[in-house]
Amino acid sequence: MTKRIALVSGASRGIGAATAQRLAVDGYSVCVNYLRDRASAERVVSLIESKGGEAIAFRADVSDEQQVVALFEHIDSKLGRITALINNAGILLPQIRVEEMTQSRINTMLTTNVTAYFLCCREAIRRMSIRHGGQGGQIVNVSSAASRIGSGGEYVDYAASKGAIDTLTIGLANEVAVEGIRVNCVRPGFIYTDMHADGGEPGRVDRIKHGLPMQRGGRAGEVAAAIAWLASDESSYSTGTFIEVSGGR
Repeated sequence: MTKRIALVSGASRGIGAATAQRLAVDGYSVCVNYLRDRASAERVVSLIESKGGEAIAFRADVSDEQQVVALFEHIDSKLGRITALINNAGILLPQIRVEEMTQSRINTMLTTNVTAYFLCCREAIRRMSIRHGGQGGQIVNVSSAASRIGSGGEYVDYAASKGAIDTLTIGLANEVAVEGIRVNCVRPGFIYTDMHADGGEPGRVDRIKHGLPMQRGGRAGEVAAAIAWLASDESSYSTGTFIEVSGGR
């Protein structure tokens, strides 16, 4: 049986941390990628190891090409060729109207939330594709319900970056399907994570939840469960697919 190896970008907290732990339970050896919070990343690794799983932590800015190459080479040497990529790393900047946005902010958002996904997909394909001697694999992109909603008056730049991820998912799914790689996407909605504090409103989910059909915010574990299904053999006939984890909105 082929060893299952997953890279989860931005896995030191929130959805990424929950996904890393869930995939480990499902039998994956996991690379926990992080940028700043080494202690939290190592905590995720310890939690996985405490349950008998295999995990490593590696610091890399996945919006930087050289660091992405180094990240994948490290996984190659420590775990082997990856069979699942979970593109999750991303940023949310303080709420602001488009008329107030600077070029620097826009470029930072797009480089971090879009370029990083492309770079990680590139390196994953070079290892997974049967064209390159790989055994196939799964790519799961974490987008956002914001790509559909637009987030006007809050962060249209973030929503636009996630719209790009939706398009990447559809196009790449078609491009590599014959090469044994499935590409799917999860769109989380209002999930209780620290990211809302990054956007300047830590209590955003509680403010909005009563306007949702389900009348509550979501949990990181609920998103991780959707990601894990798309990364599993149970979804073997699904590619270019989107799962909404957004409470009905």
